[in-house]
Amino acid sequence: MSAEREKIIEYITEARESGARQSQACEAIGISAKTFQRWRQNENAQDGRLDAQHEPTNKLTALERQRIINVANELEYADLPPSKIVPLLADKGIYIASEASFYRVLKAAKQLNHRLKSKPKTQVKKPRALTATSPNQIYSWDITYLPTPVKGLFMYLYLVLDIFSRKIVGWQVYENESSALAADLMTDICQRERIARNQVTLHSDNGSPMKGATFLATLQQLGIIPSFSRPSVSNDNPYSESLFRTLKYRPEYPEKAFEDLQAARKWVQGFVDWYNTQHLHSAINFVTPEQRHTGRDVAILSKRREVYLQAKLDNPKRWSGDIRNWDPVKEVHLNPENQKTKVGGSKAA
Repeated sequence: MSAEREKIIEYITEARESGARQSQACEAIGISAKTFQRWRQNENAQDGRLDAQHEPTNKLTALERQRIINVANELEYADLPPSKIVPLLADKGIYIASEASFYRVLKAAKQLNHRLKSKPKTQVKKPRALTATSPNQIYSWDITYLPTPVKGLFMYLYLVLDIFSRKIVGWQVYENESSALAADLMTDICQRERIARNQVTLHSDNGSPMKGATFLATLQQLGIIPSFSRPSVSNDNPYSESLFRTLKYRPEYPEKAFEDLQAARKWVQGFVDWYNTQHLHSAINFVTPEQRHTGRDVAILSKRREVYLQAKLDNPKRWSGDIRNWDPVKEVHLNPENQKTKVGGSKAA
């Protein structure tokens, strides 16, 4: 504390002892009464408001808190949450405490966890994040319905997609769902694509054909690593879901049902040919899946870049910045840890 401040405190104190009012003495010197009070306090003293403790007048007693715990653990209420216990007690003309008080007391007693006799809901972990840097590393597959003339009767399209190139590497239409039929399809794909053991990870949902014993045994023989979505979470398998949407929203998709198995296979064959060899896919910088799968996209995108560079050189006034990015997409992610959209992680079809 400075000497000047100490002198002021001394003057005001003397004035008070002589009968003057503290506020008037402070006003005469030119400081506020609050300032004087603050100066008189010990500089290291803690704010008194921090130590203030106010106990509510309506606080539950220890006996009342114990009664809440006892009632909540009675056989009639043991599997019910406070939101149901309180109204049931009210129906009997009993009021012990509010619903909020029940929750607060049970939480303090560590009795607010799962109270039902059934097993608590388990948290299913997100599928392992996968990254493809070249073709034939990660496949995604699923089965979709194709309508028939008979209401309630369907044919089933099995379709396998390479998520790096977006090429449909295998498909087939069958009259039923079967893990054995899926196993035959994967065997055929591995032979045509010359897949080595432990080269490909195959991602799918949790349908019965995907987890059938015959199919899983075939994957083991082929050296294919299975990967599964969480139950009832379609976003874990976005590439197949998006591809099926593209398929069913094609202008030439039949408005009526397919006449028979042969008609369905013929239509799907035409779609696959278009999709793989003509469809300029936005997620792979507008090359076809076939070009991407065979590596020809690198030369195609490089040529596009040269065209744009020459155009900028010929007429630079039309370009306010860099040319369009025609670099090949180097990585494609499936269920990445980072929830933000990564390169190749959107526009799946």
